[in-house]
Amino acid sequence: MKKILGFVLMLSTPVFTYAQDWHVGLIGGISNYSGDLNEKRVDFKYTRPMVGLMVKKDINRFLTLRGGFSFGMIAGADSTNKSAALVARNLSFRSPIWEGHLGAELNILDIDDKGFTPYIFAGVSLFSFYPTTRDSAGNKIALRRLSTEGQGLPQYPERGNQYALHQISIPFGVGFKYIFTEKFTLGIETGLRATFTDYLDDVSTTYIDQNTLLAERGQTAVDFAWRGDEGSGKFTPSPYPMDGAQRGSPKYKDWYIFTGITVMYRIGGGNGMRSTNFSRCPRVN
Repeated sequence: MKKILGFVLMLSTPVFTYAQDWHVGLIGGISNYSGDLNEKRVDFKYTRPMVGLMVKKDINRFLTLRGGFSFGMIAGADSTNKSAALVARNLSFRSPIWEGHLGAELNILDIDDKGFTPYIFAGVSLFSFYPTTRDSAGNKIALRRLSTEGQGLPQYPERGNQYALHQISIPFGVGFKYIFTEKFTLGIETGLRATFTDYLDDVSTTYIDQNTLLAERGQTAVDFAWRGDEGSGKFTPSPYPMDGAQRGSPKYKDWYIFTGITVMYRIGGGNGMRSTNFSRCPRVN
């Protein structure tokens, strides 16, 4: 048993000694959302900024562990859709996204040999969101507490409790990184976040009875569950829909996407074998 264990450790040594480099850095770019307020898969009119901190550790030539924290904004509105029904619904939202994530990168090439590599990554994240909208005077209105689709109301037990603002998502995506100097690696990546909620935008299923919503949550809830009675010039105002009329689609969950440029700084570790952008240039005598 000792001999077997010793043999396994001997074989494992190159894996855990080669390029055990730590990298710390930043990512900055854009965030997008996909959900019930998008007629298209993603509406780039509502692209918003994102920033983040990242930590990576090279386990071997092809495997890198990663973690970090990110912040972004997502938004959407019916006003820019082409469908008359969606424009008449007249809903809108915005929400901050705070995310902590852990995962791994699979490098396609040996970056220390080639100086660059495309990669794929996946992991798990814990994120928070907080959907709000604006009234006609520009005042911010928090949507979750209004129970716009009957969440938490005893008359609609099938809707369950109000949706949680802290949830799990599955980040995955692709990227490209390039050794710029011995210490700095530059890159670009895009990562999709598959969530398990349909309420990033506070829209998912059907309208509930107007009088019930009024009695339980007040006039503000009625006003922001249906905004098709507001005169905007883009549609003919219409009354609050019937109980059970389609408001959103529960068929698909909501997604958010982070895309950014990465700047990573290498600290400690290493065996001195890493080549750089400049060390590969021929020497001029």
